[in-house]
Amino acid sequence: MEKLQRSVYTLLFFFISFAGLYFAASFLIPVTLAAVFSMLFIRLSSWFESKKISRPVSSLLCTLIFLCAIGLIVFLLSWQLQGLAENMETMKQRLTTTFSNFQQWLQEQIGINKTTQKEIVKSQSEGSGGIMTGFANSIFGILVNAVLVIVYMFLFLCYRSHIKKFILKIVPGDEKTKADNVVHKAGKVAQQYLSGLGAMIGVLWIMYGIGFSVVGVESAIFFAILCGILEIIPFVGNLTGTAITILAVLAQGGDSKMIIGVIIVYGLVQFIQTYILEPLIVGEQVNINPLFTIMVIVLGETLWGVAGMILAIPLLGMVKIVCDHVPDLQPYGFLIGTAHQRSKKTGLIDKIKRTFKHHD
Repeated sequence: MEKLQRSVYTLLFFFISFAGLYFAASFLIPVTLAAVFSMLFIRLSSWFESKKISRPVSSLLCTLIFLCAIGLIVFLLSWQLQGLAENMETMKQRLTTTFSNFQQWLQEQIGINKTTQKEIVKSQSEGSGGIMTGFANSIFGILVNAVLVIVYMFLFLCYRSHIKKFILKIVPGDEKTKADNVVHKAGKVAQQYLSGLGAMIGVLWIMYGIGFSVVGVESAIFFAILCGILEIIPFVGNLTGTAITILAVLAQGGDSKMIIGVIIVYGLVQFIQTYILEPLIVGEQVNINPLFTIMVIVLGETLWGVAGMILAIPLLGMVKIVCDHVPDLQPYGFLIGTAHQRSKKTGLIDKIKRTFKHHD
């Protein structure tokens, strides 16, 4: 009976927690994004402080570096968009021709005449005013959240020691050392994962840029940057970026050879990313098995949308660290983690290292 009550309480706890995360999303998303991003700059902020720079100033410098990185990406995308805008009229004509051919195909193969098609399109476009209003509200909301993330990030960096002391004060005296170790490891996991992901995205920009340029994609750098940035959304991002690139190639009048070239570039980049970049750059800092990786991404999207998909893996990695160090939660940490031990390296990089060791 006691075990049944405990199970019921556990399920109730999860239900209330997920409900709270869902209904408080507008408040929690910018706070969580800022907390995770601030973990990425803790080491840099500490380095500034070692150079006799005060913590508020070092926190401000880290925030400015973050803003400069975002600004550089926006500048590169805008610069490439200018090239796309110059060819927009030609692309519009090609899309119009493609749409007309598609209408003709619908009429011949399915039997939907062009008059019926126009009525369907008209009925769907009647709510365009509401769509534009919703789009404007979404842009405004994104800008407000972006400002909040920057402010929160600065404050998290500035008051990180105060927050850590608060966490240590709420745990029993004999558990303070363990709690300090958990906080340190959780922050290190997020830091290593995000820094590795950032480095990998930089390498992907170069590979996609070279590949798309060789294939002949117009504004290849724009689509390379887009595909690289979308990698922050696991599983979904790379497919979305490639699909957008293929659609752009069609709009640019590219033939089947160019489309096949884009697909080949995508396949090669994914192979290099999976078997070389991820083991070498990102590594196994998070150490979560694929089942829970997919589940937490789906859950993150359900609760917080795209932001939830981005935050899902680093947050679950921190949850696993906590579970591994709390005896009652260790079974859950085992369930989330991979089946093999961390010391058993089976990646391509490790096989190459072992090969060279054998030759030595």
